[in-house]
Amino acid sequence: MQFFDTENQMTKTNSTIGVPRGLSDRIRQFTPNWFAMTMGNGIVSLVLAGLPLHFSGQRALASALWIIDIVLYLAFAAMLTARAIRFPETIRPLLHHPVQSMFLGAVPMGLVPIINGIVLFTGGHAEVNTLAYALWCFDALLSVVVAIGVPFLMFTEQGHTFERLTAVLLLPIVAPEVAASSAATLAPHFVGSQARLLIGAGYVLWAISVPLAFAILTLVFFRLVIHKLPHRDLGPSSWLTLGPIGTGALGLLTLGQAAPVAFAGTPLASVAVLARDFGIVGGLLLWSTGLWWLACAVLFTMRYCREGLPFNLGWWGFTFPLGVYTAASLSLYHVTGFEGFAVFGTLLAVLLGGLWAMVIVRTCRGMVHGSLFHAPCLATVSN
Repeated sequence: MQFFDTENQMTKTNSTIGVPRGLSDRIRQFTPNWFAMTMGNGIVSLVLAGLPLHFSGQRALASALWIIDIVLYLAFAAMLTARAIRFPETIRPLLHHPVQSMFLGAVPMGLVPIINGIVLFTGGHAEVNTLAYALWCFDALLSVVVAIGVPFLMFTEQGHTFERLTAVLLLPIVAPEVAASSAATLAPHFVGSQARLLIGAGYVLWAISVPLAFAILTLVFFRLVIHKLPHRDLGPSSWLTLGPIGTGALGLLTLGQAAPVAFAGTPLASVAVLARDFGIVGGLLLWSTGLWWLACAVLFTMRYCREGLPFNLGWWGFTFPLGVYTAASLSLYHVTGFEGFAVFGTLLAVLLGGLWAMVIVRTCRGMVHGSLFHAPCLATVSN
């Protein structure tokens, strides 16, 4: 993905700087942006498994995508770790880069579909549920570290201007609410204190993330009014606005549905019932807010396509935000029984599948060729 550097100049493209040669060079040029691919693949597998319309091989296909997602995540985690160990001098520029560092939020978010898939695709055995719980605890902690650490770097080290502000700033902030929605997926597979801990922590994570995300959405709106659309290289970032809205709605809905069972027979049982009812109303309100941003994202993309939209890893921004909004739509159907949500959610799922297929084909080409291995933050770092 191409970005503006601190001098407001576009970084050189891969065609200019040359394609990385060999595994060592690809590791050095590896960026957290790649974890957006695991986010996209993961949400497609979960949406596919949850479609109200069933077809032969549906669950097997969803499970296969989930397994592929695990392989990709492990490979990307290994490459990022190898970069930190083999090229430690490249980590500081990454942390100080005003755009690349935002994608650190994709690291915990990319793990969430894998965690959810453990309880959805493996039969819910006690051993695998324990693994899912341990991974969720790690992911929740990591998401909070990213949600605090990256903004701290924004405030103290990075160079930002209002003109260059985009929805990419949402990525580290949204990570905790993604973990919150995962807590609701795991909670029904546990009993007693573990289930209650998941629900309680889920609401805490939701509250850490959603209000801040809406503050950023306000800034994004104002920036669009003053400075118009971002550069076309950042065109897919217009879909990122759906992320906190869709995940926020999904979190309220699923946490609310899981709370009464988790807190049954406790002094908080009545509060849990209230949380369920509030989840339906709050989820519907957030989902409705997302309709406006969805329409804007479609219109913006049509405008960018007329100008020519160059491919980069940022295209994965078309998938995960739309995926969580689709999941929220289908969750509203399951909670309310209103078939309009099922129809709308299915249409969004079809759109999601088409976008995912287009992006993954181009990504695989770039992965084989090596053209997508490019770290703009290293432009001033000598080999």
